[in-house]
Amino acid sequence: FAYGASHASILSQELFYRAGGLAIFNPIMPSDVMLHTRPITLTTSMERLDGYASIILKHTPIKAGDILILHSVSGRNKAIIEMALEARNLGITTIGVTNMTYSSQLTSRHDSGKMLYEVCDYVLDNCGDFEDASTHIEGLEQKVAPTSTIAGCTIVNMMLIRTVEYLLEMGIEPPIFRSANADGGDEFNEKIFEEYKNTQIRITKIKSIIY
Repeated sequence: FAYGASHASILSQELFYRAGGLAIFNPIMPSDVMLHTRPITLTTSMERLDGYASIILKHTPIKAGDILILHSVSGRNKAIIEMALEARNLGITTIGVTNMTYSSQLTSRHDSGKMLYEVCDYVLDNCGDFEDASTHIEGLEQKVAPTSTIAGCTIVNMMLIRTVEYLLEMGIEPPIFRSANADGGDEFNEKIFEEYKNTQIRITKIKSIIY
């Protein structure tokens, strides 16, 4: 499973139903924190709302032994930290993707006083600049061009590659989607949908190696 709010949700979408992607990735994309929400500032308010993440997790078919990737550049808002804490309490392994340069200079908005990187089992740094924007242009004080999306998508796809390598080393054929725009792609993917619709045994075997 993967979760992020606003632009951070792009990583969840990158992993989901993608040609060359694993069929067992599931995005958590509540509409209140997605970019189609209007007014867009509502997403900011929801990220800071007590109890919001607990409700989302409660209505997600995630359980002990699963893995949850949590993406937040600042790593300071209540929802992302609450989700990490709740997930760990449920026996879910958490992987935080964040900007350590940025996050380490901020204070938490969560009652625990913790940042995302302090409450996840594993932490991956996207190596971005403070505020994520990367480039100074003469005559403008504020930097432009954030890097978290391209860095984050590279990170999660490298995780995907290594996971597939582990599966093959274990003798397990991973369910990888083909492009729906390639001849035969729809038929190939339909077989994956059918095979993994209600099958728990092979999914459990796959999950076990991601640790």
